[in-house]
Amino acid sequence: MAQTGRGVHPSAAIEVRPLSGDLARVEKALREAVRTPDPFLGDVASHLIGAGGKRIRPLLTLCAAYAAKGGEQPVVVDAITGAVSVELVHLGSLYHDDVIDEAETRRGVPSVNARWSNIVAILAGDFLLARASALAASLGAEVAGLLAWTIGELCKGQVLELQHLFDVERTEERYCAAIEGKTAALFATSCRVGGMVSGVPVATLDALTRFGHHLGMCYQIVDDVLDLTGDGDSLGKPAGQDLLEGVYTLPVIYGLKESNGLRELLGQPLADDRLADARGVACADGAVSAALGVARDHAAKAGEALTGAVGLDPMVCDGLRRLVDGLVDRER
Repeated sequence: MAQTGRGVHPSAAIEVRPLSGDLARVEKALREAVRTPDPFLGDVASHLIGAGGKRIRPLLTLCAAYAAKGGEQPVVVDAITGAVSVELVHLGSLYHDDVIDEAETRRGVPSVNARWSNIVAILAGDFLLARASALAASLGAEVAGLLAWTIGELCKGQVLELQHLFDVERTEERYCAAIEGKTAALFATSCRVGGMVSGVPVATLDALTRFGHHLGMCYQIVDDVLDLTGDGDSLGKPAGQDLLEGVYTLPVIYGLKESNGLRELLGQPLADDRLADARGVACADGAVSAALGVARDHAAKAGEALTGAVGLDPMVCDGLRRLVDGLVDRER
């Protein structure tokens, strides 16, 4: 089973011959997409590109194209363009998220807002979203409309989350609605764009989209668990940030049902010296295992979405299932 933990790229699960070369094409195109005559804006816009990342969203776009056309040949240029557009949406959202969260680091480097300012981060994030929209428009009105809808879903998901900061009564349903917007929507769109530029039938397009949706749900739940159980070195940012910011994620929601002690700690800003206590209590009583169970349910549904989809390469689909397994097992 391929792992996606520290130092291992999720592409290792896919085992498609042209993938490494196509990911290199994506990296080159990402840098070209943010190139600008203004050297300051260019530095800011490319800051997180240079910091690296797993590139899961463009990877999904490429793999949807491989699944549609077979994994023996490099993807067409439209798939590269689609992959870059979804990654730019993700990067732009990170710039904005770090302002909201007052984050100081991202991917092991200073965040844009910490290195420059909140205003610079917001405007640079807008610039990345504009570049993404322009690339999507070059692929046609349908792709452009899909990306515009997705950006709206990202915003809706973030607003839903902000409405329940420090809310010890936050429900699992409200949590899921938020992550459907802030994470799963872009995963689903990443897969759909790969299918769209490859001309797959609508039923197959919908299967790829369901795969991406459930993978995104799984990914975010595991991410939220790791914020409780992981460490700063592996996360690329300080651990326990969700608790400090009052974002009570699925394991915390489960923990609050079982622990009066956790309720006494939460519901208000948490002092730094109480963070370790809160993380420990939140991880007790099976809350983490219950949350990971939900993640595994979504992982199973992601795999099921590909079963019986018409015209998809079975070897590429097997690689996508291995990718799901690796992402859900990141806690190991």
